[in-house]
Amino acid sequence: MAIYTAAITRHRPIQLQPLDRVWGTPTGRPLRRAAVVAVARKAIEGVGDELNAVAAENMDFAPARRRVRYAFADVHRRLDHFLFKIAPTGIQMEERYEMNSKGVEVFWKSWLPKPGTTTKAALFFCHGYGSTCTFFFEGIAKIIADAGYAVFAMDYPGFGLSQGLHGYIPSFDGMVDHVIEQYAAIRAMEGVRELRHFLLGQSMGGAVALKIHLKQPEEWDGVLLVAPMCKIAEEVTPPGPVLKALTLMSYVLPEAKLFPQKDLGVLSFRDPTKRKVAELNVISYSDQMRLRTAVELIKATQDIESQLKKVRSPLLILHGAADKVTDPNVSKILYNMANTNDKTLKLYEEGFHCILEGEPDGRISSVINDIISWLDSHSDKN
Repeated sequence: MAIYTAAITRHRPIQLQPLDRVWGTPTGRPLRRAAVVAVARKAIEGVGDELNAVAAENMDFAPARRRVRYAFADVHRRLDHFLFKIAPTGIQMEERYEMNSKGVEVFWKSWLPKPGTTTKAALFFCHGYGSTCTFFFEGIAKIIADAGYAVFAMDYPGFGLSQGLHGYIPSFDGMVDHVIEQYAAIRAMEGVRELRHFLLGQSMGGAVALKIHLKQPEEWDGVLLVAPMCKIAEEVTPPGPVLKALTLMSYVLPEAKLFPQKDLGVLSFRDPTKRKVAELNVISYSDQMRLRTAVELIKATQDIESQLKKVRSPLLILHGAADKVTDPNVSKILYNMANTNDKTLKLYEEGFHCILEGEPDGRISSVINDIISWLDSHSDKN
Protein backbone atom coordinates (compact mmCIF):
# COMPACT_ATOMS: atom_id res chain seq x y z
CA MET A 1 0.00 0.00 0.00
CA ALA A 2 3.00 2.28 0.45
CA ILE A 3 3.34 2.63 -3.33
CA TYR A 4 -0.25 3.75 -3.72
CA THR A 5 -0.01 6.31 -0.92
CA ALA A 6 3.22 7.74 -2.29
CA ALA A 7 1.60 8.24 -5.69
CA ILE A 8 -1.14 10.30 -4.10
CA THR A 9 0.97 12.45 -1.84
CA ARG A 10 3.78 13.36 -4.22
CA HIS A 11 1.68 15.00 -6.93
CA ARG A 12 -1.01 17.61 -7.05
CA PRO A 13 -4.05 17.14 -9.29
CA ILE A 14 -3.60 19.16 -12.48
CA GLN A 15 -6.32 21.28 -14.03
CA LEU A 16 -7.13 20.51 -17.66
CA GLN A 17 -6.53 23.40 -20.03
CA PRO A 18 -8.99 24.73 -22.63
CA LEU A 19 -9.05 22.90 -25.96
CA ASP A 20 -7.65 25.84 -27.91
CA ARG A 21 -4.48 26.03 -25.85
CA VAL A 22 -1.43 25.30 -28.01
CA TRP A 23 1.13 23.38 -25.98
CA GLY A 24 4.66 24.71 -26.13
CA THR A 25 7.80 22.76 -26.82
CA PRO A 26 10.38 22.23 -24.03
CA THR A 27 12.10 25.37 -25.30
CA GLY A 28 8.93 27.41 -24.86
CA ARG A 29 8.29 27.88 -28.59
CA PRO A 30 4.77 27.07 -29.75
CA LEU A 31 4.41 24.01 -31.92
CA ARG A 32 3.75 24.87 -35.54
CA ARG A 33 0.46 23.71 -36.95
CA ALA A 34 0.79 20.81 -39.36
CA ALA A 35 0.47 21.79 -42.99
CA VAL A 36 -1.80 18.84 -43.75
CA VAL A 37 -5.03 18.27 -41.85
CA ALA A 38 -6.26 14.85 -40.75
CA VAL A 39 -8.57 12.77 -42.88
CA ALA A 40 -12.01 12.42 -41.31
CA ARG A 41 -12.20 9.44 -38.94
CA LYS A 42 -14.27 6.51 -40.14
CA ALA A 43 -17.46 6.01 -38.13
CA ILE A 44 -17.11 3.49 -35.30
CA GLU A 45 -19.59 0.64 -35.47
CA GLY A 46 -21.68 -0.02 -32.38
CA VAL A 47 -21.69 3.49 -30.93
CA GLY A 48 -24.19 6.28 -31.52
CA ASP A 49 -23.91 9.45 -33.56
CA GLU A 50 -23.10 11.53 -30.49
CA LEU A 51 -20.05 9.45 -29.53
CA ASN A 52 -18.94 9.26 -33.15
CA ALA A 53 -19.05 13.04 -33.26
CA VAL A 54 -16.90 13.14 -30.12
CA ALA A 55 -14.42 10.68 -31.63
CA ALA A 56 -14.20 12.85 -34.76
CA GLU A 57 -12.91 15.85 -32.77
CA ASN A 58 -9.49 17.26 -33.54
CA MET A 59 -7.28 15.49 -31.00
CA ASP A 60 -4.03 17.24 -31.82
CA PHE A 61 -3.67 18.33 -28.21
CA ALA A 62 -4.07 16.61 -24.87
CA PRO A 63 -7.17 18.38 -23.45
CA ALA A 64 -9.28 17.09 -26.34
CA ARG A 65 -7.92 13.55 -25.97
CA ARG A 66 -8.72 13.58 -22.27
CA ARG A 67 -12.27 14.72 -22.88
CA VAL A 68 -12.79 12.07 -25.56
CA ARG A 69 -11.50 9.34 -23.26
CA TYR A 70 -13.87 10.52 -20.53
CA ALA A 71 -16.79 10.49 -22.98
CA PHE A 72 -16.02 6.87 -23.90
CA ALA A 73 -15.54 5.70 -20.29
CA ASP A 74 -18.80 3.71 -20.16
CA VAL A 75 -18.08 2.08 -23.53
CA HIS A 76 -14.61 1.09 -22.38
CA ARG A 77 -16.00 -0.50 -19.22
CA ARG A 78 -18.10 -2.85 -21.37
CA LEU A 79 -15.54 -3.91 -23.99
CA ASP A 80 -16.15 -7.37 -25.44
CA HIS A 81 -12.60 -8.68 -25.42
CA PHE A 82 -10.91 -11.66 -23.80
CA LEU A 83 -8.47 -9.44 -21.85
CA PHE A 84 -11.29 -7.71 -20.00
CA LYS A 85 -13.35 -10.84 -19.47
CA ILE A 86 -10.51 -12.53 -17.57
CA ALA A 87 -9.11 -9.41 -15.89
CA PRO A 88 -9.18 -9.88 -12.09
CA THR A 89 -10.94 -7.50 -9.74
CA GLY A 90 -9.46 -5.92 -6.62
CA ILE A 91 -6.32 -4.58 -8.30
CA GLN A 92 -5.21 -1.23 -6.83
CA MET A 93 -5.07 1.42 -9.57
CA GLU A 94 -3.97 5.04 -9.65
CA GLU A 95 -3.79 7.60 -12.48
CA ARG A 96 -1.67 10.74 -12.27
CA TYR A 97 -0.53 13.73 -14.33
CA GLU A 98 2.93 15.05 -13.55
CA MET A 99 4.89 18.00 -14.96
CA ASN A 100 8.43 16.88 -15.70
CA SER A 101 11.68 18.87 -15.75
CA LYS A 102 11.20 19.72 -19.43
CA GLY A 103 7.83 21.36 -18.74
CA VAL A 104 5.81 18.52 -20.30
CA GLU A 105 2.74 17.19 -18.52
CA VAL A 106 2.96 13.39 -18.52
CA PHE A 107 0.20 10.88 -17.78
CA TRP A 108 1.10 7.69 -15.92
CA LYS A 109 -0.78 4.88 -14.24
CA SER A 110 -0.10 2.10 -11.74
CA TRP A 111 -1.67 -1.31 -11.15
CA LEU A 112 -0.69 -2.91 -7.84
CA PRO A 113 -1.37 -6.39 -6.43
CA LYS A 114 -4.38 -6.87 -4.20
CA PRO A 115 -3.94 -5.69 -0.59
CA GLY A 116 -2.14 -8.26 1.51
CA THR A 117 -0.26 -9.69 -1.48
CA THR A 118 3.54 -9.66 -1.47
CA THR A 119 4.90 -7.65 -4.39
CA LYS A 120 7.53 -9.67 -6.26
CA ALA A 121 8.96 -6.96 -8.55
CA ALA A 122 8.07 -3.84 -10.55
CA LEU A 123 7.35 -3.88 -14.29
CA PHE A 124 7.56 -0.70 -16.40
CA PHE A 125 5.68 -0.73 -19.70
CA CYS A 126 6.59 1.09 -22.93
CA HIS A 127 3.65 1.21 -25.36
CA GLY A 128 3.62 1.02 -29.16
CA TYR A 129 3.14 3.71 -31.77
CA GLY A 130 -0.55 3.09 -32.47
CA SER A 131 -1.44 2.53 -28.84
CA THR A 132 -1.53 4.09 -25.38
CA CYS A 133 -0.63 2.98 -21.87
CA THR A 134 -4.29 2.27 -21.11
CA PHE A 135 -7.06 0.54 -23.14
CA PHE A 136 -5.83 -3.00 -23.99
CA PHE A 137 -2.96 -2.71 -21.55
CA GLU A 138 -5.49 -2.20 -18.73
CA GLY A 139 -6.42 -5.88 -19.00
CA ILE A 140 -2.84 -7.07 -19.41
CA ALA A 141 -1.64 -5.00 -16.45
CA LYS A 142 -4.38 -6.31 -14.16
CA ILE A 143 -3.47 -9.91 -14.96
CA ILE A 144 0.24 -9.29 -14.32
CA ALA A 145 -0.52 -7.34 -11.13
CA ASP A 146 -2.69 -10.22 -9.93
CA ALA A 147 0.39 -12.43 -10.31
CA GLY A 148 2.16 -10.27 -7.72
CA TYR A 149 3.78 -7.48 -9.73
CA ALA A 150 3.58 -3.71 -9.44
CA VAL A 151 2.95 -2.48 -12.97
CA PHE A 152 3.59 1.07 -14.17
CA ALA A 153 2.98 2.66 -17.55
CA MET A 154 3.06 6.13 -19.09
CA ASP A 155 1.96 7.82 -22.29
CA TYR A 156 4.82 9.40 -24.21
CA PRO A 157 4.58 13.13 -24.98
CA GLY A 158 2.21 13.46 -27.94
CA PHE A 159 0.49 10.13 -27.26
CA GLY A 160 -2.56 9.15 -25.27
CA LEU A 161 -3.25 11.53 -22.39
CA SER A 162 0.18 13.18 -22.18
CA GLN A 163 0.83 16.70 -23.41
CA GLY A 164 2.10 17.25 -26.93
CA LEU A 165 1.09 17.29 -30.59
CA HIS A 166 -0.67 14.00 -31.32
CA GLY A 167 1.56 11.36 -32.90
CA TYR A 168 4.52 13.73 -33.23
CA ILE A 169 8.02 12.57 -32.30
CA PRO A 170 10.48 15.42 -32.94
CA SER A 171 13.29 13.32 -31.47
CA PHE A 172 13.17 9.62 -30.60
CA ASP A 173 16.07 9.96 -28.17
CA GLY A 174 14.30 12.94 -26.61
CA MET A 175 11.16 10.82 -26.13
CA VAL A 176 13.25 8.09 -24.51
CA ASP A 177 14.70 10.67 -22.11
CA HIS A 178 11.15 11.62 -21.04
CA VAL A 179 10.48 7.97 -20.22
CA ILE A 180 13.76 7.59 -18.32
CA GLU A 181 12.97 10.65 -16.20
CA GLN A 182 9.43 9.57 -15.37
CA TYR A 183 10.35 6.01 -14.54
CA ALA A 184 13.33 7.15 -12.46
CA ALA A 185 10.92 9.16 -10.30
CA ILE A 186 8.61 6.16 -9.85
CA ARG A 187 11.49 3.75 -9.19
CA ALA A 188 12.68 6.03 -6.38
CA MET A 189 9.33 5.88 -4.57
CA GLU A 190 8.96 4.08 -1.27
CA GLY A 191 7.75 0.56 -1.86
CA VAL A 192 9.20 0.50 -5.39
CA ARG A 193 12.90 1.24 -4.93
CA GLU A 194 13.35 -1.95 -2.87
CA LEU A 195 12.08 -4.13 -5.71
CA ARG A 196 13.66 -5.54 -8.85
CA HIS A 197 12.85 -3.39 -11.90
CA PHE A 198 11.99 -4.80 -15.34
CA LEU A 199 11.16 -3.13 -18.67
CA LEU A 200 8.39 -4.41 -20.93
CA GLY A 201 8.32 -2.90 -24.42
CA GLN A 202 5.83 -3.66 -27.19
CA SER A 203 6.40 -2.79 -30.88
CA MET A 204 7.78 0.80 -30.94
CA GLY A 205 7.91 0.45 -27.16
CA GLY A 206 10.41 -2.35 -27.70
CA ALA A 207 12.71 0.17 -29.34
CA VAL A 208 12.08 2.55 -26.42
CA ALA A 209 12.92 -0.20 -23.91
CA LEU A 210 16.10 -1.16 -25.76
CA LYS A 211 17.18 2.50 -25.94
CA ILE A 212 16.57 2.86 -22.20
CA HIS A 213 18.68 -0.24 -21.53
CA LEU A 214 21.47 1.03 -23.81
CA LYS A 215 21.46 4.38 -21.97
CA GLN A 216 21.16 2.72 -18.52
CA PRO A 217 22.87 -0.68 -18.91
CA GLU A 218 23.27 -1.28 -15.17
CA GLU A 219 19.94 0.02 -13.88
CA TRP A 220 17.47 -2.64 -15.02
CA ASP A 221 17.12 -6.27 -13.97
CA GLY A 222 15.73 -7.47 -17.27
CA VAL A 223 14.12 -6.45 -20.56
CA LEU A 224 11.01 -8.11 -22.01
CA LEU A 225 10.18 -7.37 -25.64
CA VAL A 226 6.96 -8.13 -27.52
CA ALA A 227 7.21 -7.77 -31.31
CA PRO A 228 10.00 -5.20 -30.85
CA MET A 229 10.58 -2.52 -33.48
CA CYS A 230 14.25 -3.25 -34.11
CA LYS A 231 13.54 -2.87 -37.81
CA ILE A 232 10.38 -1.81 -39.62
CA ALA A 233 9.23 -4.55 -42.00
CA GLU A 234 9.69 -3.86 -45.71
CA GLU A 235 5.96 -4.48 -46.27
CA VAL A 236 5.14 -1.19 -44.52
CA THR A 237 8.14 0.87 -45.66
CA PRO A 238 7.97 3.05 -48.83
CA PRO A 239 10.41 2.39 -51.72
CA GLY A 240 13.87 3.94 -51.35
CA PRO A 241 13.39 6.98 -53.64
CA VAL A 242 10.06 7.84 -52.02
CA LEU A 243 11.59 7.48 -48.56
CA LYS A 244 14.46 9.80 -49.50
CA ALA A 245 12.04 12.45 -50.78
CA LEU A 246 9.90 12.22 -47.64
CA THR A 247 12.99 12.53 -45.45
CA LEU A 248 13.95 15.78 -47.19
CA MET A 249 10.38 17.07 -46.85
CA SER A 250 10.43 16.32 -43.10
CA TYR A 251 12.84 19.21 -42.57
CA VAL A 252 10.36 21.62 -44.14
CA LEU A 253 7.06 20.11 -42.94
CA PRO A 254 7.98 17.98 -39.90
CA GLU A 255 4.43 17.80 -38.52
CA ALA A 256 2.72 17.10 -41.86
CA LYS A 257 0.71 13.88 -42.07
CA LEU A 258 2.13 12.76 -45.41
CA PHE A 259 3.95 9.49 -44.74
CA PRO A 260 2.20 6.67 -46.68
CA GLN A 261 0.84 3.99 -44.40
CA LYS A 262 -0.92 0.70 -44.95
CA ASP A 263 -3.87 -0.46 -42.83
CA LEU A 264 -1.93 -1.55 -39.76
CA GLY A 265 -5.08 -2.92 -38.13
CA VAL A 266 -5.37 -5.62 -40.79
CA LEU A 267 -1.65 -6.42 -40.46
CA SER A 268 -1.65 -6.36 -36.65
CA PHE A 269 -4.80 -8.24 -35.57
CA ARG A 270 -5.29 -11.83 -36.74
CA ASP A 271 -8.73 -11.99 -35.10
CA PRO A 272 -11.07 -9.57 -36.99
CA THR A 273 -13.46 -9.24 -34.02
CA LYS A 274 -10.60 -8.02 -31.84
CA ARG A 275 -9.60 -5.61 -34.59
CA LYS A 276 -13.05 -4.06 -34.28
CA VAL A 277 -12.57 -3.59 -30.54
CA ALA A 278 -9.28 -1.79 -31.22
CA GLU A 279 -11.21 0.93 -33.08
CA LEU A 280 -12.66 1.97 -29.71
CA ASN A 281 -9.21 3.08 -28.52
CA VAL A 282 -10.25 6.48 -29.83
CA ILE A 283 -7.34 8.47 -28.39
CA SER A 284 -4.70 6.34 -30.09
CA TYR A 285 -3.05 7.98 -33.08
CA SER A 286 -4.52 6.57 -36.32
CA ASP A 287 -3.88 9.25 -38.95
CA GLN A 288 -1.09 9.08 -41.52
CA MET A 289 2.29 9.26 -39.86
CA ARG A 290 3.86 12.71 -39.46
CA LEU A 291 6.99 13.12 -41.55
CA ARG A 292 9.41 13.84 -38.71
CA THR A 293 7.95 10.95 -36.69
CA ALA A 294 8.57 8.54 -39.58
CA VAL A 295 12.16 9.72 -40.02
CA GLU A 296 12.83 9.41 -36.28
CA LEU A 297 11.46 5.85 -36.16
CA ILE A 298 13.66 4.78 -39.05
CA LYS A 299 16.71 6.45 -37.48
CA ALA A 300 15.95 4.78 -34.15
CA THR A 301 15.79 1.30 -35.67
CA GLN A 302 19.01 1.88 -37.59
CA ASP A 303 20.72 2.98 -34.37
CA ILE A 304 19.42 -0.03 -32.46
CA GLU A 305 20.52 -2.42 -35.23
CA SER A 306 24.05 -1.01 -34.95
CA GLN A 307 24.15 -1.61 -31.16
CA LEU A 308 22.63 -5.08 -30.77
CA LYS A 309 25.91 -6.45 -29.40
CA LYS A 310 25.68 -3.95 -26.54
CA VAL A 311 22.46 -5.48 -25.25
CA ARG A 312 23.52 -7.41 -22.16
CA SER A 313 20.47 -7.53 -19.92
CA PRO A 314 18.54 -10.71 -19.17
CA LEU A 315 16.29 -10.78 -22.20
CA LEU A 316 12.92 -12.24 -23.22
CA ILE A 317 11.79 -11.74 -26.84
CA LEU A 318 8.28 -12.76 -27.93
CA HIS A 319 7.24 -12.32 -31.57
CA GLY A 320 4.53 -13.48 -33.95
CA ALA A 321 6.14 -15.55 -36.71
CA ALA A 322 3.82 -14.00 -39.33
CA ASP A 323 4.32 -10.38 -38.21
CA LYS A 324 4.27 -7.99 -41.20
CA VAL A 325 4.75 -4.80 -39.15
CA THR A 326 7.99 -5.48 -37.29
CA ASP A 327 10.33 -8.12 -38.65
CA PRO A 328 10.58 -11.33 -36.57
CA ASN A 329 13.84 -12.16 -38.35
CA VAL A 330 15.42 -9.13 -36.70
CA SER A 331 14.27 -10.49 -33.32
CA LYS A 332 16.26 -13.62 -34.22
CA ILE A 333 19.28 -11.44 -34.99
CA LEU A 334 18.84 -9.58 -31.69
CA TYR A 335 18.68 -12.89 -29.84
CA ASN A 336 21.86 -14.13 -31.52
CA MET A 337 23.80 -10.89 -31.07
CA ALA A 338 22.74 -9.89 -27.54
CA ASN A 339 25.75 -10.11 -25.23
CA THR A 340 24.07 -12.15 -22.50
CA ASN A 341 23.71 -15.83 -21.73
CA ASP A 342 20.32 -15.21 -20.11
CA LYS A 343 18.17 -14.79 -23.20
CA THR A 344 15.03 -16.42 -24.53
CA LEU A 345 13.33 -16.08 -27.92
CA LYS A 346 9.87 -17.45 -28.58
CA LEU A 347 8.16 -17.20 -31.96
CA TYR A 348 4.43 -17.90 -32.10
CA GLU A 349 3.38 -19.81 -35.20
CA GLU A 350 1.01 -17.81 -37.46
CA GLY A 351 1.06 -14.94 -34.95
CA PHE A 352 0.49 -11.42 -36.28
CA HIS A 353 1.92 -8.23 -34.76
CA CYS A 354 -0.41 -7.78 -31.77
CA ILE A 355 0.12 -11.12 -30.04
CA LEU A 356 -1.08 -9.66 -26.73
CA GLU A 357 -4.36 -8.26 -28.10
CA GLY A 358 -5.21 -9.50 -31.58
CA GLU A 359 -4.79 -13.28 -31.51
CA PRO A 360 -7.22 -16.06 -30.59
CA ASP A 361 -7.97 -16.16 -26.86
CA GLY A 362 -5.75 -19.16 -26.15
CA ARG A 363 -2.74 -17.53 -27.79
CA ILE A 364 -3.19 -14.28 -25.83
CA SER A 365 -3.37 -16.27 -22.59
CA SER A 366 -0.23 -18.19 -23.55
CA VAL A 367 1.77 -15.01 -24.27
CA ILE A 368 0.78 -13.40 -20.96
CA ASN A 369 1.62 -16.61 -19.09
CA ASP A 370 5.03 -16.68 -20.80
CA ILE A 371 5.67 -13.13 -19.55
CA ILE A 372 4.62 -13.97 -15.99
CA SER A 373 6.64 -17.21 -15.95
CA TRP A 374 9.77 -15.37 -17.08
CA LEU A 375 9.24 -12.67 -14.46
CA ASP A 376 8.73 -15.33 -11.78
CA SER A 377 11.99 -17.02 -12.74
CA HIS A 378 13.91 -13.73 -12.56
CA SER A 379 12.30 -11.94 -9.62
CA ASP A 380 13.75 -14.14 -6.87
CA LYS A 381 17.34 -14.11 -8.12
CA ASN A 382 20.00 -12.58 -5.90
